[in-house]
Amino acid sequence: MDIAAVNALPYEEFVNIFGNVVEKCPIVAAAVWSRRPFVSLTAVEAAISDFIDALPESGKEGILRCHPDLAGRDLQSGTLTRESREEQAGAGMDALSSPEASRIARLNDDYKERFGFPFVICARMNDKASILLQLSERCQNERAVERARGIEEVKKICRLRLQGLVLTDATNK
Repeated sequence: MDIAAVNALPYEEFVNIFGNVVEKCPIVAAAVWSRRPFVSLTAVEAAISDFIDALPESGKEGILRCHPDLAGRDLQSGTLTRESREEQAGAGMDALSSPEASRIARLNDDYKERFGFPFVICARMNDKASILLQLSERCQNERAVERARGIEEVKKICRLRLQGLVLTDATNK
């Protein structure tokens, strides 16, 4: 779909298509729909980023809490969103050894206990080893630093998901 098709979408269809570019947060798509017409994919991304940035800290933490644990029970039970399942599988989170699975479960629990929201990282831009390393290292951050870092990761995930839905100008040439 190109940007003209995006701009022509009725509200319900827009939210249905873009409702998971920010994991389990269709309210984000609902909020940016009224910012149409968008001149480009970058403008859609900017509208989403502006919406997220305008949220109070509690709203940003709410967005982070919508994300599943990496290699967690949602992956094991098959209840991840299609996008998260593909992203985690691409990073090898669905093929952890038993010691790796135990380590990531422990680190996920430690992280959530420390910060009150799950560890978020753009799995498509990382592999299993870098995810485990960053999860371990980021547990040492201050809450405000980690909240901001998590939101930056959400934006990376959003950008890649948008690119999968909307043709860029370069793609149209």
